[in-house]
Amino acid sequence: MKAHLLTSGFTLIEMLVALVILAMLSTAGYRGLNAMIQTREHLATETRRWQHLSQFFARMEQDVAQAVRRPVRDREGKTIDTWIGHEAKGGEEDAELTFTRSGIPEPGSTQFSPQRIAYRYEHESIVLLHWKSLDLAPKSVAVRYPLLESVREFKLRYMDSVGNWYPQWPISNIGLDLPAATEVSVTLTSGEKITRIFALQ
Repeated sequence: MKAHLLTSGFTLIEMLVALVILAMLSTAGYRGLNAMIQTREHLATETRRWQHLSQFFARMEQDVAQAVRRPVRDREGKTIDTWIGHEAKGGEEDAELTFTRSGIPEPGSTQFSPQRIAYRYEHESIVLLHWKSLDLAPKSVAVRYPLLESVREFKLRYMDSVGNWYPQWPISNIGLDLPAATEVSVTLTSGEKITRIFALQ
């Protein structure tokens, strides 16, 4: 019998089939990796957003809890209420919520200096306004700090001592300096609505 020499190797068709399979596996792997990266980026974005929300509400809760009964005077010398909450805004320093809170000790003193602050909604953001002095000088200007972005709506309500809620404060003819609690509702541009209630001390 004659020995037949068998040549080993891939035919052209086998090479093409292997290349097609490799291309399909590479495409599937790329899509899977891309989906994983996009998911991770989405989760990171969501985490940052909820962290910012948590920080905003924590800050506001702390400020509201430290509200004090201390009226102030405006630039014309007129007395302004301790706590002012209303829906409409007028000037650049008007806000949905303005009040006096206890502050930090003055340099070299253990006494806490009250602060006048405000929470204002503008351009899809909530901004904190802070005045360096309670009684405003003619040229005093509020310092502005952005607190929360991507906000569609910022709403507040105020509860009196018997549990009634009001869209603005002070309430006419009642004479209460401070509400018993404040309800804060924030609607994000993505559609989520978060509501918190903060009690005043």
